[in-house]
Amino acid sequence: MAIRGISDVSRFLTVGLFLLTVHYGEAIWLTIPPSGGTKCVSEEIQSNVVVLADYYVVDEKNPEHTPTISAKVTSPYGNTLHNQENVTHSQFAFTTQETGNYLACFWIDSSHPQPNPLTLGLDWKMGIAAKDWDSVAKKEKIEGVELQLRRLDGLVQAIRENIEYIKNRESEMREVSEATNSRVAWFSIMSLGVCLSVAGTQIWYLKRYFHKKKLI
Repeated sequence: MAIRGISDVSRFLTVGLFLLTVHYGEAIWLTIPPSGGTKCVSEEIQSNVVVLADYYVVDEKNPEHTPTISAKVTSPYGNTLHNQENVTHSQFAFTTQETGNYLACFWIDSSHPQPNPLTLGLDWKMGIAAKDWDSVAKKEKIEGVELQLRRLDGLVQAIRENIEYIKNRESEMREVSEATNSRVAWFSIMSLGVCLSVAGTQIWYLKRYFHKKKLI
C-alpha cells in the first residue's frame, strides 16, 4: 500500500514537472526557404540563464545526402554566440550575459543550393530545462521522489525569478508610460498656450488695424 502511494506521488510529481517545463524547453520545426532565404527564431531571455539547443536537418527523401546549412546565434547587443557552416546537425550552448532578444538564424549554404525548402528541427532548452539532472542525481546520489522534488524546487525558483522579472518590466513600462503622459500633457498645455497667444495677437492686430482705418 505504501509502495503504491509513493508511486502515485512520483507519478503526480512527474506530471507536474512536465506541465511546468512546457515553457522552458520546446521543439520547433522550421522551413528554411531556398535561394539564399533565411529563417530566424528569437527568444527573450533574462541574464544569467543557461541555454542549450540542438538543431538538425530533416530530409526524408534523401537521408544519405542531406543538404547542409549554416547557423548563427547573436545576443541582444549583436555579439556572435554561435557560428557554424556546412553542417546537417550541430549544437550550441551559452549562458546569457544580458537581458533581451536572442536571435538564431539558419540558411542553406550557398555552395550547396537547393531548389526546394528544407525542414529543420530545433530543440531549444533554457533555464531549469537545460540542467543535466542525470549528473545531479549521480553526484548527489538522489533518485525517485527526491529527485522529482529537487526538479520542482528548481522550477519554482525559476518561476519566481520570471515573476520578479515581469514585475520589474511592468514597473519600468509604467514609469515610461507615466513620463510619456506627463510630457504629452505639458506639450498639450504649451500648444494651447501658443494657440491662445496667436489668437490674442491676431485679435489685437485686427482691432488696431480697424481703428487706424476708422472702420470701428
